Amino acid sequence: MSYPPPYDPNQNPGYQPSDQPPYYPQQQPYYPQPYGPVQDHPQATLVLILGILSIVICSLIGPFAWAIGKRAVREIDASGGTLGGRTQAQVGYIMGMIVTILMIIGVVAVGVILVIALASSSTT
Repeated sequence: MSYPPPYDPNQNPGYQPSDQPPYYPQQQPYYPQPYGPVQDHPQATLVLILGILSIVICSLIGPFAWAIGKRAVREIDASGGTLGGRTQAQVGYIMGMIVTILMIIGVVAVGVILVIALASSSTT
């Protein structure tokens, strides 16, 4: 059996040894997964339903979806993989946030229109 010849730096004139240690990427911490299926957060589906209802039926539900969703996503992230349903909670959270922001913009716009209407009607 023949082995490859040992490395000779004279055969590779462009080789420059470095004083830097070799780069090894950081490893992510290992979180052991629980046995069996991961249980969803108890409020993940509720947040998703509230987010959908805030878009479809009533925008006043939006702030509740936003607040409950933010808490659920935070608890899922802190669980270390023992709780699932992050996607459902995050989608409901984002829908609640969007609906709440649009509701605030709408209320401000109506207020500005009313002030302009009242100001123009009182001057005539």
